[in-house]
Order: sequence, then C-alpha cells, then structure tokens
Amino acid sequence: MEQEAFEVVEVHKITDTERADTYVLDVTLSINGVVERHEEYLSSPTDPYGANPAIRLWMNQNPDAQVHPYVPPTPPTIEEIRTAMPTLTARQLRLGLVANGIAPSAVQATLDAMPDGTDKEMAQIEWEYATTFNRTHPLIAFVGASLGLSDEQIDAMWVASVDL
Repeated sequence: MEQEAFEVVEVHKITDTERADTYVLDVTLSINGVVERHEEYLSSPTDPYGANPAIRLWMNQNPDAQVHPYVPPTPPTIEEIRTAMPTLTARQLRLGLVANGIAPSAVQATLDAMPDGTDKEMAQIEWEYATTFNRTHPLIAFVGASLGLSDEQIDAMWVASVDL
C-alpha cells in the first residue's frame, strides 16, 4: 500500500482550542496530488498521523500566522436543556408522579377542571393515549403549574423518572 503524501496548499484560518498547542484549522491540502479543503482539521502536537505532520511543519515555518483565540461554546439555555431531555414513556411519567406524591387522579382532576372545548379534549387525549411525553410539551407545563410545581421541580422529577 502506497504511503499518502500530504502537502499544505493554503491555510485559511487557525483557531486555538481549550487544549494547549492544539488547533482547529481551515486548510486546503494536497493528498497524493488531489486538492481538498478541510474546514475543521484538528491538529495536536502529538499526532503523527495523516496530514498533521505536514500541518505542524507549515506552522513551524510560519510562526507569525494569525491564530484566532479560542471562544468557549455558549452554555445551552434552559429551554435547550429541556428540549434535549429524553422522552418519557407514559409508564415512566406516571411512576414519576407517584414517586413524588402526585396521584394520576390529581392530573385527571386538573384536566377535568379545564373549560369545555377543544383544548380540554386535546389535553385529555394526550393524557390518556400518548405513549411518550416530551418535557417541553405544553400539557406538561400546564399540569405542572396547576399542581403547583415549579419548572425546576418538573425538571428534577423528569430526570429522576428516566430510570423508572
């Protein structure tokens, strides 16, 4: 098998990372004569494989190349965290309620207290027939608020219910 030959054609951007002497490069490489752009090539000082030796050689020969500072990722918002929470089965949801001292009949009473109409009918169908529940579904917020639960309490119950 022929060894691949790497050559740096152009470095478009170098960005620092949270690890020392490790960079993300937007780089155009020639690999056995085929020119390809790699927009996120991770280069670390101890990687002897692939294009990394050629990239490190280029960086040593171009010490004044601009290195953009590392910008840590923005922490997710609480809504993004809730959206990413796993779905619960109807069983997990109901067991989680019971484990926290909330009888399913209390949820039913909340739904029964809704004004007659489409919203009530849809909520009832969701409660009775849904096989899974998403943390951000409006029914979860409505029932939780009706039962006097804060969003944080619902979050904690949700996470605990995943393992039920």
